[in-house]
Amino acid sequence: MKKHNFSAGPCILPQEVLLKSSEALMDFNSSGLSLIEISHRSKDFVEVMEKARSLALELLGLEGKGYSALFLQGGASMEFLMVAYNFLENKAGYLNTGTWSEKAIKEAKIFGDVIEVGSSKDKNFNYIPKGYTVPNDLDYLHLTSNNTIFGTQVKEFPRTNVPLICDMSSDIFSRQLDFSQFDLIYAGAQKNMGPAGTTLVVVKDDVLGKVSRKIPSMLDYQVHISKDSMFNTPPVFAVYTSMLTLEWLKNLGGIAAIEEINEKKARLLYSEIDLNPVFKGFANKENRSNMNATFNLADDRLKDTFDALWKEAGINGLNGHRSVGGYRASMYNALSLESVGVLVDVMSEMERKG
Repeated sequence: MKKHNFSAGPCILPQEVLLKSSEALMDFNSSGLSLIEISHRSKDFVEVMEKARSLALELLGLEGKGYSALFLQGGASMEFLMVAYNFLENKAGYLNTGTWSEKAIKEAKIFGDVIEVGSSKDKNFNYIPKGYTVPNDLDYLHLTSNNTIFGTQVKEFPRTNVPLICDMSSDIFSRQLDFSQFDLIYAGAQKNMGPAGTTLVVVKDDVLGKVSRKIPSMLDYQVHISKDSMFNTPPVFAVYTSMLTLEWLKNLGGIAAIEEINEKKARLLYSEIDLNPVFKGFANKENRSNMNATFNLADDRLKDTFDALWKEAGINGLNGHRSVGGYRASMYNALSLESVGVLVDVMSEMERKG
């Protein structure tokens, strides 16, 4: 039976990507060797890395605009540290919109003064703060574009004179933005690009090298750029699968095409949440994420019945995070509109049973 995978991460991937990557594990480029056996310095893999980096810049509209793309390791959690190591000299500003923002703030405080320019903690992060002021003396402003746990998403980014840094781990390549407004973007692959194990970093070259501290080589973006993202042995399978996913997205029509599909999925599910009295949405309506829809039952006594229905329908990964409870439907790029329709049908059936 086909599974409809709403897991928050690692994410669902396109079937053609899974097939091609699995073939490469057995025989890569008809070499008689597995992708994970060949030298990462070989021509075959160097071409993979270069293509992955090039596709990332192309899809984001940043080719030839002074940006470098890197595939690093350590996940977004490592970037919480690396961002501060490379950018924080005196004071940084963070918009606190949830768990991942708080983790980034914790790491940044090791290096300097950190202020919260705004926070939605007062309502368990069910909204995105607005109307906040960005001081002009910040080394940078850090935002998290999409909050997987709470199901909120930044719809408009502040225009500011200070460098803008964004954690886009869970919505990168899902919607059209002016990506040139950001000085650095980072994203763990395991939401919209590939398997866990690599992290995409896209950074504007001329914003680096401004801090006075000595940065360890492994944590220095300039070192990784100078080595073409091959300073140390890269996670070859995660990079290759991310490359295939970016190829798939390009062939689909790029970010504009996938955004249209993502909006259809989100409209379908949120309409059911709003019209069905059995359910209630968690996130503020104007801040709802197109990637992660969070919702609860109006009556928790119906939990066993609803859980049985969605599992019987072949739905996977619907349980909400413990911070919110209820349910979370993650609708990453590779999730089909058909799968969302299956979930909506189950929710409608729940209303009829109720």
